[in-house]
Amino acid sequence: MPHAQSPLHSGFGAASTAHDVVAGIDLSGKTAIVTGGYSGIGVETTRALLGAGARVIVPARDMTKAKANLDGLKVDLVAMDLADPASIDGFASTFLTSGDPLHLLVNSAGIMACPLTRDARGYEMQFATNHLGHFQLTARLWVALKRAHGARVVSLSSLGHRYAQVDFDDWNFERREYDRWVAYGQSKTANALFALALDELGAPHGIHAYSVHPGRIITDLARHMSREELQRMGGVDDQGRPVADLSRGMKNTEQGAATSVWAATSPLLNDIGGVYCEDCDIAALMPDDEATVAGSGSLSFGVRRWATDPAAARKLWSLSEELTGVSLG
Repeated sequence: MPHAQSPLHSGFGAASTAHDVVAGIDLSGKTAIVTGGYSGIGVETTRALLGAGARVIVPARDMTKAKANLDGLKVDLVAMDLADPASIDGFASTFLTSGDPLHLLVNSAGIMACPLTRDARGYEMQFATNHLGHFQLTARLWVALKRAHGARVVSLSSLGHRYAQVDFDDWNFERREYDRWVAYGQSKTANALFALALDELGAPHGIHAYSVHPGRIITDLARHMSREELQRMGGVDDQGRPVADLSRGMKNTEQGAATSVWAATSPLLNDIGGVYCEDCDIAALMPDDEATVAGSGSLSFGVRRWATDPAAARKLWSLSEELTGVSLG
């Protein structure tokens, strides 16, 4: 059932790691797919789920990098590119052919603040990769999620959702000037709205969905930012080394993976879905009058009301079906 966007007081917090939140949870016999599971916090997500006994499948655009980063971990690596619809269909078709149920889908891959780029369909790349690729993947895997009789889908959003709502009149930046942070914010709001709509559709089938802000972690996700930009937002020190400062939401990768793993596994969420989570708990709503400066790395916490709007979530779902030509199977 839907739940108010208010904290549960889970017993975990910003300092908790992915290992902490999954301690004592047995995922033996469960299958998980983790997009981006070979980079940044995705590696720690993969590691934690494996440690709890799950079989983990990692779709990878860069197989060489994936093999190197996951060396020594018993994962199933399969090629897939979120910006290529045919690649997504191929990956999903292969999994569905196995007949296996899919218990956990963690949509962790993403890009951030890149220059204006468009995919082969002409879609702005941050919206296409962060949202539409995961929308298509989830829809294609719907049969396997239903087969689990109790699946969870985790959508990696970000505090960056505060930078922008989804502009339904010009989501593709055809009439307005492109701003890389507005585009990122739009895609992260889309990630949250996606989870809200998916949970509404999935709950009757035992499928719950969540969106999460992992924390501010300097990983390869920040490759389109200069060192000067990262220093201005307090993300790296004078030597360019990542900063971990929990008072400002700055986490290491083990802490950054914790909220994803918590949302994927916590018994506290057995009857709850559609919520935006941070610091291993359901986040509080932000005051409507609180300002956010795009690209600044706002120090406040919480979720914008626009990312929890059921009407906007349904509208985005319809738009996504139209843009991808895919609906729940």
